[in-house]
Amino acid sequence: MNLTNWVIILAVALISLTFFCSRAPTSWSIENRARRFTGTRLLAQAVLSFWSALLIVVRGLFALGAHTIHIAPELILASALLLIAASAYWSIRGRKLLKPRRLFSAP
Repeated sequence: MNLTNWVIILAVALISLTFFCSRAPTSWSIENRARRFTGTRLLAQAVLSFWSALLIVVRGLFALGAHTIHIAPELILASALLLIAASAYWSIRGRKLLKPRRLFSAP
């Protein structure tokens, strides 16, 4: 897969995420809008991190057969796993911020 295809996939993912998550009614308070914006930003970070991890695995591990990169495969996998862990954390936090807050909680 060309690098151009990877960039197009990233652009489509970020544009669709922004379209679906950034819609907020005008009647919302500033706190709710800031919360929505922060949740959207965290989800965008998660998408970018996951995309980077996939790109590192595909370009790093599969390019080792061409002997163009002189990096240990364990280092490539460790960096990809670290990015996937960051992506999971950001997506969990972002989804929590996109959910509406509870007005009343049961004891």
